Amino acid sequence: MAAVQLIAKQVEKIWGRRDLPEMFGGYYRGGEPLGEIWYEHPDGRDGELLVKYLFTSEKLSIQVHPNDEEAARAGHKRGKDEAWIVLRAEPGAVIGIGLRERVGREALTRAALDGAIEDLLDWRPAVEGDIYYSPAGTIHALGPGLALIEIQQNADLTYRLYDYGRPRELHLDAGVAVSNAEPYVSPVQAYLRADGREILAEGQAFVLERWHGAVSGMLLPEPQRPLWLVPVSGRGRIAGAPLEPGSAWLVEGAEPIVLDEASELLVAYPGAAVRETMLG
Repeated sequence: MAAVQLIAKQVEKIWGRRDLPEMFGGYYRGGEPLGEIWYEHPDGRDGELLVKYLFTSEKLSIQVHPNDEEAARAGHKRGKDEAWIVLRAEPGAVIGIGLRERVGREALTRAALDGAIEDLLDWRPAVEGDIYYSPAGTIHALGPGLALIEIQQNADLTYRLYDYGRPRELHLDAGVAVSNAEPYVSPVQAYLRADGREILAEGQAFVLERWHGAVSGMLLPEPQRPLWLVPVSGRGRIAGAPLEPGSAWLVEGAEPIVLDEASELLVAYPGAAVRETMLG
C-alpha cells in the first residue's frame, strides 16, 4: 500500500498541557502533561520529515538548530528546519523568533548566561492561523498558551541556549556557533496558485502547501519525494481509508484521495522546488 497512516506517539513534557483540542479527546490523563505528539512510521523508518503537534503551558527553552552541513560535521544525518502552523493561541500567547537586534557571538554567550537573551528575543503575538518557517540557525522559543502543528526535518537535534533555570543541559558552545544572531526575516512568502493550492513555504529544506475545499483525484508523489499529509479540518479519504484531523499520513505512490468542501489539508514534501502537478 502506497499510503501509510503514521503512528501517534505521545510525549509528556513539564511544559505541556492537559486540556487538548477535541480531536485528541479534550483532556489528557497521563502522568505528566502532554507536550508533543510525534507521527512515526509503523516500521520505525527514519523519514526525511517529521510531523508533530505541540501543546504549551509554559515557555519552552530558547534554542537553535544546526543546518545540514553543520549537523553532518557533528556526526548527524541532517539539520533541522521547521515550520509552525498555529491552531490555537490563548490571549497574550507569543512566539519568540529571531533577535530584536544583531549581536556578536560573545555578546550572545553573555546574554545566554545571565538570562538577558529572554529580553533580546523578538517575542511576537501569536494568532490562530499564523505560519512561521524557521530555518536552521534561527534562535527561537514558544511561549505558553499554544497548540500548533510543527513540520520539520526529521532530526532530534536541539541546542538549548537558555532554559529559565530549569535543571536541564544547555549547549552554549554548539548553539552559539550555529546561531544567526540577528532579527528574523521570513525566508518565504505564501501565495495561491491557479490550481487552488496555497504554497506556504518553498525554496528551503522542504515545501509546505495548504489545500482548502473539495478535492477528488489520484495523488501522485514523485520518486524520492514522498508526501506527508496532515488533515486539519473536514473529512476525506486516502486509499479508501478515513482522512481525519488528528492523523498524519505518508504517501509514497499513486493513491486516490477525496476531500470534502470543509477540508483543510497540509501537504509537505522534501526539497526546495514546488511540484507542478499533484493530482492526476
